Amino acid sequence: MINYAFVDGNFVRETEARVSVFDRSVLFSDAVYEVTCVINGKMLDFKRHMERLGRSCSVLGIAYSIDYAALSSIHQKLIEDNDLSDGMVYFQVTRGAAARSFIYTEGNPPFVLGFTQKCAHNPLSTLERNLCLVSVSEGRWKKRDIKTTQLLYASLMKTEAVRSGADDAVIIHDGYITETTAANIFIVTRDNAIVTCPLNGQILPGITRQRIIELAVANGFAVEQRLFTLQELYTAQECFVTSAVNFATPVTSVDGQTIGNGEAGVTTAALHAFYVKALIE
Repeated sequence: MINYAFVDGNFVRETEARVSVFDRSVLFSDAVYEVTCVINGKMLDFKRHMERLGRSCSVLGIAYSIDYAALSSIHQKLIEDNDLSDGMVYFQVTRGAAARSFIYTEGNPPFVLGFTQKCAHNPLSTLERNLCLVSVSEGRWKKRDIKTTQLLYASLMKTEAVRSGADDAVIIHDGYITETTAANIFIVTRDNAIVTCPLNGQILPGITRQRIIELAVANGFAVEQRLFTLQELYTAQECFVTSAVNFATPVTSVDGQTIGNGEAGVTTAALHAFYVKALIE
């Protein structure tokens, strides 16, 4: 099957998609992106993802205005042309191509690209995954001697975790849990409080994270956005992660220690069901 990508205003075959070697995303990781989950051809939380894309561009000074109708049309065409039922649309905005310089030019025309991917797992079945994690020290933005492309440390840590027999790595910063390499993390304490790291600049403000918090509060759960330790994680009643394609995925083991009873807990299952009902059914 021929798949198509969106490249700087045009839909082209993926095999023909090209990015300039002088694009600042290639040279400086000067780019932002969003991943929107697709279930049965329907995009989940599209507007929230595009709002966050707009905020990311604004914070970095990338001259890209968010046109929701146009972006929705681009996403929908990629879904239709690639016959995507379940998966994701990846959409990236870079500062564009320019002569290599640490000093970027204001108002440089951005470069935009998008493509689709099928998920390695069905997002609706994430409750059955039972992830095993290993803890690692925070290294993002501290490895200043390595010219990373921003996600390199997360890539290295996840690869190392998988090669050690785990599914992912959970990151520790100054003694506290932040997130995994590509997802937000929650615990459920012994007194049934749902706890997750606050938006303190150390984590990505996840769209699914926010949805889960809203759904938990609306359904009478106690939610605490605060720092928590690895020891609290070890002794938690439940643990789960959230991301665009991981609605509420159970974590049943961390550093070889079983979390709770070693399977999806009742709170995790309830939140997964709330999410599916609210956004999919």
